[in-house]
Amino acid sequence: MEHNLIEYRVDHGIAVLTLNDPPANTYSYDMMRQIDACVLEARMDESVEVMVITGSGEKFFCAGANISMLASVTPEFKYYFCLHANETLNRLEQTPKLVIAAINGHCVGGGLEVAMAADIRIARRNAGKMGLPEVTLGVLPGTGGTQRLARAVGKSRAIELMATGELFSFEKGQELGLINQIYDAESGAAFVERALDYARQFTTPHKATRAVGRIKRAVQTGAEIPFESALALERELQQQLFQSEDAREGLTAYVNKRQAEFKGK
Repeated sequence: MEHNLIEYRVDHGIAVLTLNDPPANTYSYDMMRQIDACVLEARMDESVEVMVITGSGEKFFCAGANISMLASVTPEFKYYFCLHANETLNRLEQTPKLVIAAINGHCVGGGLEVAMAADIRIARRNAGKMGLPEVTLGVLPGTGGTQRLARAVGKSRAIELMATGELFSFEKGQELGLINQIYDAESGAAFVERALDYARQFTTPHKATRAVGRIKRAVQTGAEIPFESALALERELQQQLFQSEDAREGLTAYVNKRQAEFKGK
């Protein structure tokens, strides 16, 4: 499946979504609708085990919302635009398949908000900056940024980063816990290949992908509800896995002292 503003392909169990609106891959309502459609496509495709989101070109992952678009629409449209963007990123975050943001360039404003809705973030060394500078426009990060950043780095640090509008390096992002891995790569294309190599460790037969997806779901959902409810969710997800072919394979392989061959079933 291919869209005008999103390039979508499936590569050996990995759905790759490439934001494609040069020069900065800013998102509009049209792009967000296409992201939403791709998330649903990947969610419902049984052959997709992991999702990778990246940006086209060498300079930008995503510079956030398209400012020219926002400047030309009504306040009501802006509200519904933000509402739909929130719903789209929530759908991405709640899909029980691992999502990796491959940050190939600058990742600022709404671009960082998109990346924070992923489960794991990897970045290309020296390829750009990251941060939430919306305060310089007289607004706040309105696509989940205030909430996801606070949950990632703590309230005080999040308020400081957003109130100053600081842009910072991927290395600082790693120190803050926003970036998991930083890779050297000679080009954007080479970086995406490294990202895909990283993602393949989470696909069959190497990993039980149903277990990976439900680990994600237990954490993403469980962190937002009371502890006892989160434990109940964990038990329900575990029961689903106990009934899976992969759980039987994993336990049998362990007893027989051999490498498990998972099928994602």
